[in-house]
Amino acid sequence: SSQTAPVNLSLQVKGKDDGKSYASVEAQAEAVKGYSTVELTCQLGDNAPLWDEFNPYLYDASVKLVSGKSTSLTTETFGLRDIRHEGNKLVMNEKPIFLRGTLECCIFPLTGTPPTDEASWEKLYASAREYGMNHLRFHSWCPPEAAFNVADEMGFYVQVELPVWSVTLGKDSATVEFLRAEAKRISKEYGNHPSFCFWSIGNELQYDFNILASMLGEMKAADDRHLYTTTSFTFEKGHGDWPENQDDFFVTQWTKKGWVRGQGVFNQELPSFDKDFRASIDGMEVPLVTHEVGQYSVYPDLTEIPKYTGTLMPLNFMAVKEDLEKKGLIDKAPEYLQASGKLAAILYKEEIERALKTPGISGFQLLDLHDFPGQGTALVGLLNAFWESKGILTGEEFREFCAPVVPLLRFPKAVYTNNETFEAQIELCNYGKDELKNSTLSWEITADGRSLGKGKTPAAALAFGHNGGLGKISFPLQQVTNASKLEVCLSLDGTEYRNRWNVWVYPSSVDTKWGDVKYTRSYDEAMVLLKKGEKVLFNPDWRTLQGIEGKFVPVFWSPVHFPNQAGTMGVLCNPTHPALADFPTDMHTDWQWWDLNINSTTLVVDSLQGGAPVVEMVDNFVHNRRLTSLYEGRVGEGKLMLATFDLQTALDKRPVARQMLYSILNYMNSEEFAPTQLEGLDKIKDMFGTARNQKQSAKGIY
Repeated sequence: SSQTAPVNLSLQVKGKDDGKSYASVEAQAEAVKGYSTVELTCQLGDNAPLWDEFNPYLYDASVKLVSGKSTSLTTETFGLRDIRHEGNKLVMNEKPIFLRGTLECCIFPLTGTPPTDEASWEKLYASAREYGMNHLRFHSWCPPEAAFNVADEMGFYVQVELPVWSVTLGKDSATVEFLRAEAKRISKEYGNHPSFCFWSIGNELQYDFNILASMLGEMKAADDRHLYTTTSFTFEKGHGDWPENQDDFFVTQWTKKGWVRGQGVFNQELPSFDKDFRASIDGMEVPLVTHEVGQYSVYPDLTEIPKYTGTLMPLNFMAVKEDLEKKGLIDKAPEYLQASGKLAAILYKEEIERALKTPGISGFQLLDLHDFPGQGTALVGLLNAFWESKGILTGEEFREFCAPVVPLLRFPKAVYTNNETFEAQIELCNYGKDELKNSTLSWEITADGRSLGKGKTPAAALAFGHNGGLGKISFPLQQVTNASKLEVCLSLDGTEYRNRWNVWVYPSSVDTKWGDVKYTRSYDEAMVLLKKGEKVLFNPDWRTLQGIEGKFVPVFWSPVHFPNQAGTMGVLCNPTHPALADFPTDMHTDWQWWDLNINSTTLVVDSLQGGAPVVEMVDNFVHNRRLTSLYEGRVGEGKLMLATFDLQTALDKRPVARQMLYSILNYMNSEEFAPTQLEGLDKIKDMFGTARNQKQSAKGIY
């Protein structure tokens, strides 16, 4: 109206779902031509429920305006929460929280665009919750209203980022001004959502950190309802390894004191389960969230192809399928998926547990729980791009180590001999709804489902956060007379919370019988012996073998995007093969394979005809080569077993290699060792004894 008009305003605040009234305020004001602002304040009371993941309580604030015969009504939903950091802890409503997060990189294969309906977001968040998540990071974008609404309802902590991923941020002033304006729009449009807890300017930003600092200061001053960080990690020299001055939390994969994720650890250090990242964050005064944890590539699930019924075509999957068909390997695809996926799962487990064991780490952001189709195809998820299971690990299994409450063990290694004692420290992380009183933790050690020992540890109080030193397991292993895989289970009595670990026990002394098997590291000698009709264990020195670097961890992220890396994706074998009868294993890599994989070179055997692999290595989907580290075949009148992992060096200190040798020899000296004819060994003669292999550093892939 062109005239000043008196108006009556009434503000009511009610519980969104229960309708309970918390406040009612009325006011009178004058409305002038154009835009008028009236600020009303209401007190909701000390008993007004707060919002968090366990109690995502929401309110509706309704404002009614009456002016003459005109009436207008608007309603806004909000929540009450107090999020801040106390030193290096994230605190929500006076309780420490731990972000169990994964990424959403705007992956929507059927539409190519994010959904704007709540049902689609309910399905997405439900999948994340099924796998124990309470946090979602939106990588380089801000989601639509529906995503916030559902996160509010379900109690998810959301990290928003401005729509930028740049290594030259600051060089173009128009880009900077757009981002400043976009930040204001995001705050105005979505700032009331309680799920909107965290805000980063962008992903791995580089160049001008003065401009970034200026932008962050403006964002914090304009809207203090969120916690802020300058960038979700950076490779910029002089930054990225310690928080910026204004950071409320810090997202990184390493600090100036060391790694905070397994990428720099798992292939370089003997497997141990008593480690954490405390040394890397010593002295840090803001909470640390580990950046893009995992990135362990899994072989494509070709059964996904028919799911692409919308905008996008799975040309990458179709190309892999065509290549496998051409090479006669299409029947192996399900095994490649399972073997690589199970390896990724055990690595994700240890990543998460090390973070949980580290006071001062306040969460992780996986890359990823589900696949990322871009950057040349990065299939790093246990779920596919549709947020559906690949059949690798169930949500229930994943929640054993990714949940509000997680029982934990610290023990020094995965492999033991039976003259040792398995010793472990009992711990527990409690980021649940309540502190736990008068609890009991129970442990049990089994082999093939048979109980070997059990015990209980009382815990009078399990406070919020990390609880260490709760008790000890001490279990002599003398009763384990044969090579065995043991499972150690730790559970919190009366709850669903439990966790499990595998350890391997081998005889402390092994009566290795060579029988009539001849051993050599020389190709020429092997051929001479085979011509004589001998049984030959040909075990060339892996350091001089042409092939692919022996690694424990699989392809990082994408073999297309990062081609400068060893391209294998884990062990694939038949556990019932008689050559492995005395070497307990599953069909996939587990921690006991570390020594053999590291001390090896993987052989490419595309040119071989006949014979059969005993232990294969899964190749990456770019090459789809036939790879092996243990192969058998008849050569002329002789019988060959070719092993490309080290079965000779320091066997008194390498019980896994010693046990593998023992198992192989038992097989070779039995009537079951009757391999089929092998042709083409002469074609790979130049692979032996001609290389000088060196290991790639953890950062070498970049």
